[in-house]
Amino acid sequence: MRPTSFGARAASAAGHEKNMKKRCGWCGSDPLYIAYHDDEWGVPVHEDRRLFEFLILEGAQAGLSWLTILKKRENYRKAFHDFNIERIARYSQRDVDRLLTNTGIVRNRLKIESAIRNARGVLNIREEYGSLGAFLWRYVDGVPVRNAWKNLADLPAYTKASDQMGKDLKKHAFSFVGSTICYAFMQAVGMVNDHVTDCFRYGEIANAAEQENTDVDGKRLR
Repeated sequence: MRPTSFGARAASAAGHEKNMKKRCGWCGSDPLYIAYHDDEWGVPVHEDRRLFEFLILEGAQAGLSWLTILKKRENYRKAFHDFNIERIARYSQRDVDRLLTNTGIVRNRLKIESAIRNARGVLNIREEYGSLGAFLWRYVDGVPVRNAWKNLADLPAYTKASDQMGKDLKKHAFSFVGSTICYAFMQAVGMVNDHVTDCFRYGEIANAAEQENTDVDGKRLR
């Protein structure tokens, strides 16, 4: 038998260490779900296109599992022109028909039409607030909320902030933005740190947020 190379041993050790880390129980054992938990969930997002992507995918998830949507995410990016807001806002009935035949996404007419309507809503929000990010981050005063849940059962399904976010988005003609969807969105884009306290990502994200909001003299910026 050929001896395992140092590189292979190192990669194997790194993978083992990663698997041994304490995580939020919801990510299970699926590699895609674990990667999403470790690299994305709860990391603050401010860029409009990524915020729009998460908002649309959270709406697409309604009635389905998030893992189902994760597995279709690359298909969504291709089908929706990498979530180019301006381009989606110009979609016509021909685009709706095209998307309804795309087996790589959730072929639900209401959800597809909602994505187009929501893109147009983003353009309206930009006229008033400058960016989608500026509009959405108001609900946490621009700073991630650091929760301290010990158990998954403690996490709320919605909050007053998500209630208000959903109501305000609906005023801009958005759909699939109920309070539960909005709170899941807030968790995903790091408006709240809802990793349980013994998850290895809880401290990492909290520390990163603290550094981002502290100046060189150690004073809080926000």
